[in-house]
Amino acid sequence: MTHAPVPGPVSVSNRPNITPGNLRPRSPRRPKVLAHLGLLLYSLIALFPTLMIVMNSFKDRSTIFSAPFAFPTASTFSLDGYRTLAESANFPLYFLNSLTVTVGSLLLILLVSSMAAYALSEYTFRLNPLLGLYLSIGIMVPIRLGTIGILNLMVGLHLVNTLWALILVYTAQGIPLAVFVLTSFMRGVPKELKEAARIDGASEYRIYGLILPLIRPALGAVTAISMIPIWNDLWFPLILAPGESTKTIVLGASAFLGQFVNDYSAVLAALTLAIVPVVVLYIIFSRQLVSGITGGAVK
Repeated sequence: MTHAPVPGPVSVSNRPNITPGNLRPRSPRRPKVLAHLGLLLYSLIALFPTLMIVMNSFKDRSTIFSAPFAFPTASTFSLDGYRTLAESANFPLYFLNSLTVTVGSLLLILLVSSMAAYALSEYTFRLNPLLGLYLSIGIMVPIRLGTIGILNLMVGLHLVNTLWALILVYTAQGIPLAVFVLTSFMRGVPKELKEAARIDGASEYRIYGLILPLIRPALGAVTAISMIPIWNDLWFPLILAPGESTKTIVLGASAFLGQFVNDYSAVLAALTLAIVPVVVLYIIFSRQLVSGITGGAVK
């Protein structure tokens, strides 16, 4: 009976090369780097036209065509376009009108939508699903389809050529999406907090006020989403408030571009005044927008 030979000790040279580095899983850094590079490239492409408009608005007319990609220098810097704006159009009034309409509409959207979202998320009643479906239809159907009816309504209310006409229309336009977003966040608030407040004797309005700070990312997201369409809209200001005292900055810039179409310095200056404020406001609320979107995805 033969026995199998007993294996001898494994030499150091035959041992597998096992190190702590080999035991760690390789992190997928390369896909992340490529994704970030792609996003950075897309951001540069998206911001490039805006940067070109702002840069060339501070140049004289000849330099705009001879060196459109160069930054303004001491010899090429010019404010002729902005002087033309100050002499030919009342852009401070247009800016104030746009700011009033945008801020007023956003305040009404946040107030009405948050109260409606609180009711839909907190109370169970027979028409709750039907009301949610009705608001979803409001998201899908463009409000511009009802322009004739809206115009007749504003004429009947004597609100034509007033800023209130724009504020009310934009509020109605932004409520469906805002309610849809805020309802999902309010449903994520723990019920124990609300029940504890009720036990302490807090009213429903007090509980509603306590919930608002907890859904601040959602409020910021709604503000950022609703702000840009209101500021950039040209349709309803042209139809409901075309008067000189109620022109928004986009409508005023459009009228100015038609009048000074060959004065490129003035055209670029008008576009800069129409674009830069909303970009700054969007940057301010962009963090809340991202946190609101990611929070909604987690929920």
